[in-house]
Amino acid sequence: MSEFSWDSKAVDERERQHPDETETKQPDEPAAAPETLALSANDFSALEERILRAVNMVKRERLARTAVEERAAKAEAQLKEQAPLAEQLQNEVSALRAERDQVRQRVERLLAQLDALEL
Repeated sequence: MSEFSWDSKAVDERERQHPDETETKQPDEPAAAPETLALSANDFSALEERILRAVNMVKRERLARTAVEERAAKAEAQLKEQAPLAEQLQNEVSALRAERDQVRQRVERLLAQLDALEL
């Protein structure tokens, strides 16, 4: 199993006594606090596997995000391209409805005139 201990009191005490030494400490100097890190081969392999899975997951998510962004850009481009056509069609539908109403009124007048003739 992994074991990691760090005596924070000893580190805090050393920093208070020698603040300049903690910042410019050379890697060759012994640590002020007793630090131990024991990691078995199985633990290391498991950690390595988890890291690789995380990296692969991030890669997949980035690819998916890129694909979604491309689809969104294409959809926006199509929307901009089709917007004038949609507006033109709406205007045409409005004009056809107005024409239909006019034709309906004319037909109703003609029917009324025919009904007046039959009397």
